[in-house]
Amino acid sequence: MVSLFEPDPDCPLCSRLAGFRAKNRSLYPQWFNAPVPSFGDADARLLIVGLAPGLKGANRTGRPFTGDHAGNLLYETLLECGFATGEYRQSPDDGLRLQDAMICNAVRCVPPENRPLPEEIATCSQFLKAQITALPRICVFLALGQIAHNAVLVALGERRSAHPFQHGARHVLANHLLFDSYHCSRYNTNTGRLTATMFKAVVGTIANQLKATAP
Repeated sequence: MVSLFEPDPDCPLCSRLAGFRAKNRSLYPQWFNAPVPSFGDADARLLIVGLAPGLKGANRTGRPFTGDHAGNLLYETLLECGFATGEYRQSPDDGLRLQDAMICNAVRCVPPENRPLPEEIATCSQFLKAQITALPRICVFLALGQIAHNAVLVALGERRSAHPFQHGARHVLANHLLFDSYHCSRYNTNTGRLTATMFKAVVGTIANQLKATAP
């Protein structure tokens, strides 16, 4: 049975994304080609929210940030900061495990040109809301990019104008903390907009925050 916070593998809610999914199933029948489910620890206190699956990354492998450039920095950093164990080898069967962290995307299906439309983001918000509800210990969010940042605020019923996105920012919400980072995409890392040091500083701050508030 499909959970309330994971779309059906043949989710029809966004016609453009469903059409793109059907095209990719025809072109690449061996790929995952479905809404990508969340990955991580069901008892997590940290929820990491990305933008959407990459065509040749999560859409191919079926695990968030797995198989593309963005996953290299993300999982390397999670391992270094104690949010993961094992080894990341760009494959869902690499044995990597997350601890005290869960990863999902604001939009669960791969969009053409990696650009979801506003209405697609709004439609997929129901799954992010349900995901948050299903994780009772969540107290911290890490938004990778402005779209993910806004998606978290909408899911929590917070005013976007009160919490503008800024890399490295820490937002105190009603019942949660929200940390911002530029997305760890190839474009951002290749241009120097986001360096490994910058990203690890944000994740390290979150790790220290959770250690300080451990029960």
